This record gives sequence, C-alpha cells and structure tokens, in this order.
Amino acid sequence: MTRSTLLRSVLTRTAVVRLLLGWGSFGALLALVPLLDAPLPTPLLWLILGAIVAVIVVCAFGVVTEAEHLAHRLGDPYGTLVLTLSIAAIEVILISAVMLGPGQHQTIARDSVMAVSMIIMNLVVGVALVVGGLRHPGRRANRTGVLTYLGTLVVLLAVAFAFPALLGDEGAYPPAAAVTVVVLVVLLYAFFLLRQMGARKADFQEVGAGPGASEPAARASVGSVLTEHRPELIARALLLLALALPIVLLSHDMATLLDEGLDRLGAPVALSGILIAMIVFLPETITTVRAALGGEMQRVSNLCHGALVSTAGLTIPAVLTIGLITGQTVLLAESPVNLVLLGLTLLLTLATFSARRVNPLHGAAHLLLFVLYLVSVFA
Repeated sequence: MTRSTLLRSVLTRTAVVRLLLGWGSFGALLALVPLLDAPLPTPLLWLILGAIVAVIVVCAFGVVTEAEHLAHRLGDPYGTLVLTLSIAAIEVILISAVMLGPGQHQTIARDSVMAVSMIIMNLVVGVALVVGGLRHPGRRANRTGVLTYLGTLVVLLAVAFAFPALLGDEGAYPPAAAVTVVVLVVLLYAFFLLRQMGARKADFQEVGAGPGASEPAARASVGSVLTEHRPELIARALLLLALALPIVLLSHDMATLLDEGLDRLGAPVALSGILIAMIVFLPETITTVRAALGGEMQRVSNLCHGALVSTAGLTIPAVLTIGLITGQTVLLAESPVNLVLLGLTLLLTLATFSARRVNPLHGAAHLLLFVLYLVSVFA
C-alpha cells in the first residue's frame, strides 16, 4: 500500500470532518471565554452545553472507529483492549477535568464509576443479551474469561466503594491508605493486563476460536501483524490521539456548564456522573449491540466487563492521586442501597454468564436492575 493510498484510507472525509469539528469547536470556545465567565441565561447555557456534548460524542465515535480498526487488525483480546482502554481513558479524562475545575466535586468519581458500573453491567449487557439471545440462542461466552473479569471486578469495586467506609473517615481514604490503594490497584490492573495479553489470552477469545479461526488476526501473531501493517497502525493511533485531544480540551467547559445547569434544575448530584458515563459509553454501547447481533458473546463480555475493569483500574488511582496532590477530599464510599444493587449485579452476572447458552430472560433481569438504580438516584 502506497503512502497516498494509506492516507486516503485512514484520513477519510468523515475523519477530517470530525477533526475540524473537534478542533474548530475548541477554537470557538477560546474566543468565547469572556462570555462564558459571565452568568449565562439558562436557555443559552443549555444550548452551548448541548453543542459541546454533541461535539464530544462525535469525536468519541471517531476514537471508537479508529480503535475498532486497530481491533480488527490485532484481533482479540488485543484489539478489544485498545477499544476499552480508549473509552476508559476518555472517562478518566472527563472525571479528572471535573475534579480540577472550579467548585467542590468530592463525589464525582464515586458517582461516575457507579454509573459506569450500572450502565455497562446492566443496561448495555441487558440489551446485548436480549438482542443476542433472541437472534443467536445457542451462543455463549467463554466462561473462564468472564469469571476472570468478575474476580477482578469484585476486588476493584470493593476497594472503590466498600473499604473507604471501613478504613477511612466519612467515606474517604486517609492519605497513607490512599497511597497504598493507588499502588495495589495499579499492580493488580497491570498484572491483569499482562495475563490477558499473554498466557491467558485464549480465555478472552470466542468459544471455539483459536489458531484455525477465520479472522486474519487469529491466524497471525501480533508481532507479524505489527510488522506487516505498521504504517497503518501508527497512522490510526495518531488519528485516534488527534480525535481524543479535543475531548480533553472541551471536557473542562462541559463540566463547568453541566454543574451550573444541574444546579439551576435542582437535579441530584449523582446525575452528573450518570450523564458523563452515558456520553462516554454511547459509542461502545453501539459497538457492543452490534457484537451481540453478530453472535459474538465473548466480545460483548470483553467490551463491557473489560471496559469496567479498565475504568475502575484507571479511575481509582487517578482520582486518589489528584486528591493527594491538590488536597481535595475524594469521597468514594457508596450508600447501602447502591452497594446492594452492585452486589446483586455481580451475582446476576455470574448466573448469566455461567449458563450454557445466552438467555434473553437474564438480559431482562439486568435491565430491571438498571431501572432500580435510576429509581434510587431520583428517590
């Protein structure tokens, strides 16, 4: 493939439009800084906020598109890992931007990670199980891989939501405990990635996939793929970063306007975390539903459970580190209601993916748990 052909295949018209929209919107916001510093009329505030969210979603779709191309080349679990890490990184960036912005945001990390947990493990998985179970009733996920995800999630979510109430003061880790948690979570997540990409990678592939699978990435080693397609992989990685940067730059203004808008509405504080999670995971939700419609149930698990492992494994150390550096209090301990919902979600996930085949009734149960979570937020 020549350089001009490669450039045209990677830098498509859609990609160019996304780049211009993202970077153009950031330039426009820089010009409007004096306007944004003054109190805005409520309709104008929501109009600007809606425009920023729309641009972030468009750029996020671009990030996911490039990550999917990389995933196709690399194959599972490497490809899906690129996608989930991209989404998790955007989530961490948005949460960090809120924490580093004006005002007090002691619970934004807790609310966002909880919202991500409920959205991914109940809403997205529920929809995927219903559509996948109805179309492909005989398919199932790789139980060993799913159980590996669940075992890691039990520890990470307990560290995030349960132990702060037991080890900390009023739901926040003391500095010494926070440093310890940061180190331990980073080590656990790094070990998980090492095993997932190394000796246990077969646990995260579709049932029956292996060296004889039809995917090109399954037949070739990652090393040979990197050698053969290096220019394309580098070009797509650079485009992914170029699309992710506007999200980072726009997230600060989005967080400021979102806080102001929700405050004027008198909405629950946790709604901010839910909205951030829904904005970030919309593209991956569509990707997951497509995988379910294609009967790729292990890919559904890799996308959903892998994204949550990455989000928790990256967010907890990031927010605790920001809290230590800036002196902010990071409240992580969850309410008893949400802890019960989280425990039920983990138990239901175990029952769902331990079954011999995909069952749409399990999907309906996951959706019911998500509705109960929304009821708890607005109650």
